[in-house]
Amino acid sequence: MRIVAGELRGRRLVAPRRAATRPTTDRVREAVFNALGSLGVVDGALVVDLYAGSGALGFEALSRGAEHCTFVERDRAALSAIEANRAELGLRGRTRVVNGDPVTMAGGVDADLAFADPPYDFDAWPRLLGALAPGVGLVVAEAAGEVAAPAGWTARRTRRYGRTWVTFLQRDEPGGEGPLR
Repeated sequence: MRIVAGELRGRRLVAPRRAATRPTTDRVREAVFNALGSLGVVDGALVVDLYAGSGALGFEALSRGAEHCTFVERDRAALSAIEANRAELGLRGRTRVVNGDPVTMAGGVDADLAFADPPYDFDAWPRLLGALAPGVGLVVAEAAGEVAAPAGWTARRTRRYGRTWVTFLQRDEPGGEGPLR
């Protein structure tokens, strides 16, 4: 697995060796970041990568101009992979790693953009989205199916890539539609 584009393009990422994680494929990451790039929401962004696994989504965001990324993960093998990746990529100063439950920790992370790639049997999307810090305006949700937008959120874009569905969820704001129209 490698970083697809940006200043770190081609750099290899370590992935956890356990079945508990499911790394986002290069194809899906490329498609997601092409869409985000056209929206202009990555450059300078504060990012949170929930259920981070190897951290591939967060590291891709940093490579493409995000200012900072907080990785939230509870699996020990995944935490080790994230630590190895941030050291190898020289990104310790632009990253933070939080060991804990992403739903519980989501409210304590200041971010503009969130990536959420929980296990495919995850069914607590309304709880996760409700727990996010108020500054998070856009969530890229990766799941086994379309993620329905709970109250306060709107699904702006949904795409299927093989078994993976990616839904862009935008926080509803009075009088505006934010970056996605």
